[in-house]
Parts: sequence; C-alpha cells; structure tokens
Amino acid sequence: MGISYDYKNCKPEIRCAGKPKVAFVCVHNSCRSQIAEALGRKLASDVFESYSAGTELKDHINPDAVRLMKQVYGIDMEQTQHNKLISEIPAPDVVVFMGCNVSCPNLAGQYAENWELDDPSGQSDEVFLDTIHQIEEKVIQLKMKLS
Repeated sequence: MGISYDYKNCKPEIRCAGKPKVAFVCVHNSCRSQIAEALGRKLASDVFESYSAGTELKDHINPDAVRLMKQVYGIDMEQTQHNKLISEIPAPDVVVFMGCNVSCPNLAGQYAENWELDDPSGQSDEVFLDTIHQIEEKVIQLKMKLS
C-alpha cells in the first residue's frame, strides 16, 4: 500500500530573497503566457513576481488576448507587456509551462507546473474567455500554494 500524495495542492518550499519569480513560458510568448503574466501581476503581485517568455517571438501579443483582457479586466497588455525571450527574464524560482506539449521550452526552477492549456488563437471569443478564466483560476491556486 503506497502513500497517497496530493501533488495538486502541495506547498512547494521555495528558497529565494524576496518574492519568488514565476515564469509563465510557452513557445511564442504571444497569448497564454502573456495572459498569465498579466493576471499574475493583477491577482498575485503581493505573493510573487510574474514574467512571461518564450523560445521564439511573434511580432505582437495576440490581438484577441489584448482585446479581451482589456474588456474583462481593464488590463492593457500592449501598454504593460511585450514579447520576451527566456534569456530576457530573471532566473525563475517557479516555472509554469502553459501546455505546449512536445515543443515546450526547457527552463529550470525550484518548482514547476504544466497547466496543459490549449492555445485559443484563431478561435471564438467563447473559447478565448474559457482559457482566460482557466488561467485566472490557476493563478489564484498558484498564489495560494506560494503564500
């Protein structure tokens, strides 16, 4: 009989000076990771610092993400964020992979999660909003884990 361990609700022990740095990473750093950075800053800045990055860059943040984040949360990601490569952000304490599966960037941290979210790019507002709300829930859960 094995020991049951609750990985989903575990409280990681992060050793760092100040607040932990959380990197939300994906390949292009144009949609899900940008949404997570924006919501992390809005909902969890008292617990952790939020960054997003990728291994490749698109020339802009996804316009549907920009529009819906402005509409729902009043966040103008075009004013507060830009596309970044992994090499452009501080070394993270926590790494969150957005769900890019086989092509996920390789980045080390003291703790990591894979949120396994499908890319809503090119889909309806309903699909986009569902993804945004999933990210919001996961940011809040991560905040509780790191508190």
